[in-house]
Amino acid sequence: MNKKYDFLIVGAGLYGAVFAHEVKKAGKTCLIIDKRNHIAGNIYTEQVDDIQVHKYGAHIFHTSNKEIWAYVNQFAVFNRYINSPIANYNGEIYNLPFNMNTFNKMWGVITPDDARKKIEQQRRDNYVEYPQNLEEQAINLVGLDVYNKLIRGYTEKQWGRSCKEIPAFIIRRLPVRFTYDNNYFDDPYQGIPIGGYTSMIERLIKGIEVKLGTDYLIDKVNWDEIADKVVYTGPVDAYFDYKYGVLEYRSLRFETEVLDMPNFQGNAVVNYTDSQTPYTRIIEHKHFEFGTQPKTVISREYSEEWKRGDEPYYPINDSKNSVLYEKYKALTETKTNIIFGGRLGEYKYYDMDKVVETALHKATETLSYMKY
Repeated sequence: MNKKYDFLIVGAGLYGAVFAHEVKKAGKTCLIIDKRNHIAGNIYTEQVDDIQVHKYGAHIFHTSNKEIWAYVNQFAVFNRYINSPIANYNGEIYNLPFNMNTFNKMWGVITPDDARKKIEQQRRDNYVEYPQNLEEQAINLVGLDVYNKLIRGYTEKQWGRSCKEIPAFIIRRLPVRFTYDNNYFDDPYQGIPIGGYTSMIERLIKGIEVKLGTDYLIDKVNWDEIADKVVYTGPVDAYFDYKYGVLEYRSLRFETEVLDMPNFQGNAVVNYTDSQTPYTRIIEHKHFEFGTQPKTVISREYSEEWKRGDEPYYPINDSKNSVLYEKYKALTETKTNIIFGGRLGEYKYYDMDKVVETALHKATETLSYMKY
């Protein structure tokens, strides 16, 4: 393979697509490759019975950054979807995030002052001054009832271990509101692209050459020869052939089915917070776009232990994996012609707006260096 591109972009997800768009706009040539048979990475949506199905789980774009919101709106028309998941605990329905609707259903309280007093009483009875795990941290924040019904079962299914074994920091930013507001996010800009995320990515990479079903790591040396710079968005430890060991993730499995009914659960996302239900949540995809189709599509989501070969979803950023990642990060800094980006390349969970922001920053920085 003869060198003929300024950039080789490894991964056709959001990070790679934004980076590719920016360098093409600046007059640079690039090739995008992806080992999957589709573009858009984990935000890929496919149409089933006229419904946009989020194949790799629910993705809601939200941001407080006006510039990022303006940027993505160049490539899609966003609807007015507001993320308002609900929790099902053994048939009891609660609003998420925790707010006055939740507390009213839990305890019958009406006023914020009554809710605060109830939480304070439960915190006082179970308070741990220096919480060492998620259980202690959660009870400190919202008391025992909310923890037992809405946190423990869901979290233990999600992470595959007891809340007493999960670091406290995971839940320190738990949203708790004393208003009757079911909007999960505080961000002023929120929505989902009408027609799905795949169409948005198609517009981002319009006019750029793409090769799918192509695994960069199988022939890394030769692929590196065809471009001056490589943007790598795959797993950072895999790039270095797991030299220091394997970084850990949680993985997901989905059971998706088409149902011959117009409405299955009345909400896009329902979390199952009891420990007996094997799945963590059910997604009903049509509600992301206020669908009125005669059928509906649902996906049951199961959280699973990850092993090499599985799809990595959530980095496990505990102390052990953080130390291991720092070793790989040091190796990335020796690769002057390789840019490591995105959730897998940086071993970091990113909301979509932060993916866009980071990719834009890196593209701008890289292009400025290339001028000299």
